Amino acid sequence: MDQTAYLQKQKEEEAGYEARCKRCGACCGASGDDPCVRLRKDNSGKYFCSVYDTRIGKQFTISGKEFSCVPIRYLRPQLPFKDCAYYKK
Repeated sequence: MDQTAYLQKQKEEEAGYEARCKRCGACCGASGDDPCVRLRKDNSGKYFCSVYDTRIGKQFTISGKEFSCVPIRYLRPQLPFKDCAYYKK
């Protein structure tokens, strides 16, 4: 597979993950006691990241715990929330 084809495949895969997201906020800790400080909720009740385009890397929870935000495709096999839309393909 050449570089152009590879990059196109990656772009399509990312778009597929984005399309499955229901904006529940579970992957950012919305249902727990210590969510990411960047997690926000809009007027319709859906969650979003306030720094989505630059979220990858070091982030913090409300209590100050450090964690690394990574693309969901890297976490999918070990997600603790089985009702997440990312499990349904």
